[in-house]
Amino acid sequence: MRHYSVVPLVVKRFLTGFCFSALAASLWLSAQPSEYLPQGLQTADRVPDDILPETMARLPQVSRDALDAVGQKAYDTYVRPGTGYENGPRGPVAMWLHSPVLAEAIFDVRQRVRYGTTKDQRLTELIILSTAREIDHQYEWSAHEPLAQAAGLEQEIIELIKYRRVLSGLPAIAGLGPTERLLIQFTRELVSEEKVSADTYAQAIEQFGGEGLMDIVALIGYYNFVAMTLKAFDVQRPIGTELLLPMPVE
Repeated sequence: MRHYSVVPLVVKRFLTGFCFSALAASLWLSAQPSEYLPQGLQTADRVPDDILPETMARLPQVSRDALDAVGQKAYDTYVRPGTGYENGPRGPVAMWLHSPVLAEAIFDVRQRVRYGTTKDQRLTELIILSTAREIDHQYEWSAHEPLAQAAGLEQEIIELIKYRRVLSGLPAIAGLGPTERLLIQFTRELVSEEKVSADTYAQAIEQFGGEGLMDIVALIGYYNFVAMTLKAFDVQRPIGTELLLPMPVE
């Protein structure tokens, strides 16, 4: 009768499992940016030749006087006290006003997703930053990191999003509760994955309900539309301002 030791078999299975896990971890890590590089200040030599100084974009500034009554109404929707554009259109709004009817329609969406829901501005800015990071959009991030700070979003959470750190296994971070984790994870999956996972969706629909979750999706979608506008017309950050989003090294 032959006797077989179970020890070599156990060791073999352990090593096989370990090697497989190590390979999986290696493949996962290789899919992540190895590092992020700070971008410093916006300088004149970074601005492409087709950018117009008046808008820091490819399209010129829209003159209110050159618009018809419909266009002037759209223009005045933005350029008035309380909108942030009291001194004139800039950034994506300056581009949208080339299609005044579209610009006016977008205004109500902007107001709803940014200011018209039950989310406070701290969580709204957390979602906006998470969106900007997922699409690596410098203008959007650099515009909104100061707004997030002003809204009370903790800098350690901003850094977590900025460097796209894995959410599992983190040490305790002030202000990073289940809601913040869920919103970051939901945004990451919605933007970067084929679809939101069943588990993440189940948590989100339970916490926010149908209307709340739809408003979150709309906020993420709105800032993807903003980013597409900025990309199409290559809207630049002002010269001399800091580019706050470190970019991944390929």
